[in-house]
Amino acid sequence: MAELSESYGRIYQAVRRIPRGRVATYGQVAAIAGLGRHARLVGYALNACDEELPWHRVINARGEISTRSDPFYEELQRERLEGEGVSFDDRGRVSLVRFQWQTADPLVDPDW
Repeated sequence: MAELSESYGRIYQAVRRIPRGRVATYGQVAAIAGLGRHARLVGYALNACDEELPWHRVINARGEISTRSDPFYEELQRERLEGEGVSFDDRGRVSLVRFQWQTADPLVDPDW
């Protein structure tokens, strides 16, 4: 359980770095957090997070908001992103070329 908690902490730290008006993909967050190709773990962590985390800035690799069992959160995510200036095309996709956060810096913590 401690390992999962540490992984979630790393994911949350990565998500906090995403600037307002930018998005990152689940896979990108996993890579930044040093978790390789564990994009699904990012989804699980975001599902368990508190509202203070800017979870709405994480979308899937197609530039779409991922579906959820409660569509309220899909609508909320879109509203929050649009409120930050992120636009969607007619298919409901965000241009990753335009809005994807670019960073070459993975999380650096000597304790990891």
